[in-house]
Amino acid sequence: MRFFLTAAAACSLCASAAFAQELPAQSGPSNPAVSSTHENNSSQPVAGANSFTRGQAISAIKAKGYTHIAKLKKDQSGVWRGMAMKDGQPGPISLDYQGNVN
Repeated sequence: MRFFLTAAAACSLCASAAFAQELPAQSGPSNPAVSSTHENNSSQPVAGANSFTRGQAISAIKAKGYTHIAKLKKDQSGVWRGMAMKDGQPGPISLDYQGNVN
């Protein structure tokens, strides 16, 4: 009887594992978290509720190598936007809620 119960449990486990393997994987969220401060996960700013304070936004932008950050304001889509210098070149800068600096 013990062998029968063990065999039945093993078969049900194998059957459930086989069923799980047949299901397609989800594509996942379209906006994964940033894995480091040096990488962006998007080439465009992502709209969303941004919890960065102005000071945190400036620090995050500086961490990406930008200097002379000016006119930094949060827009209606939750993206911090302003002007900054990088490698001696001025240009627009943005920081989204995920930490992407573009």
